[in-house]
Amino acid sequence: MESTKLKRPKHKGSPKLFENPLLEKLTHTHIAAPLIIFFGTAAALIYYGIFQKGFQAPEILVWFLGGLAFFTLIEYIAHRYLYHIPATTPRRQKISYTMHGVHHDYPKDKTRLAMPPVLSLIVATILFIIYRAILGDYVFGFLSGFLVGYAAYLAVHYSVHAFKVPDNFLKILWHHHSIHHYREPDRAFGVSSPLWDHIFRTMPRKSPASERTAVGKSIDDQHKGPAHTH
Repeated sequence: MESTKLKRPKHKGSPKLFENPLLEKLTHTHIAAPLIIFFGTAAALIYYGIFQKGFQAPEILVWFLGGLAFFTLIEYIAHRYLYHIPATTPRRQKISYTMHGVHHDYPKDKTRLAMPPVLSLIVATILFIIYRAILGDYVFGFLSGFLVGYAAYLAVHYSVHAFKVPDNFLKILWHHHSIHHYREPDRAFGVSSPLWDHIFRTMPRKSPASERTAVGKSIDDQHKGPAHTH
């Protein structure tokens, strides 16, 4: 049983996930909200680490980069093993579809390209408690990098679905994510970077040169043929 219900993605509309109107409203998020929250929170953590805990900027920077790198790994693992969890039971199917399958079915639904801010803040708070217990005060640098990584991931993910494929080095991100959506949902799990797909050997399989060089107006315009089940 797959994680989504449709074999062909729909590029219009926004499906209803919950009967409860409050829960349903919480599933829709304007991309600006989490970007402001998490870039702002990261800046506050860095400020507190330097001016209240006495860390030097280079030391904070090292931990910041460590948190940023760690996020890219978590992004890959979550996308591959959590968002694409095998829907072997009706309950798993519902959870999988609500978390991620709906995005594969309605990839142009811009209000469902980010986790709701309330849920994100809860997760960030839990991460702060865990990282603080492990890293002590270094958490202020590490978690700030982790949150910037998450915000950057959201920005990239939103951009590849909302904007035209750029004619520069960034187009690899558009093409990589397009392959995951329209050709090989079991590969190309990295969104902000294909790094971990290289490391864990989940890079897309080779395709004809004509297909690799085809560039549409957006990733959702590149594949007009029959869609695969995701």
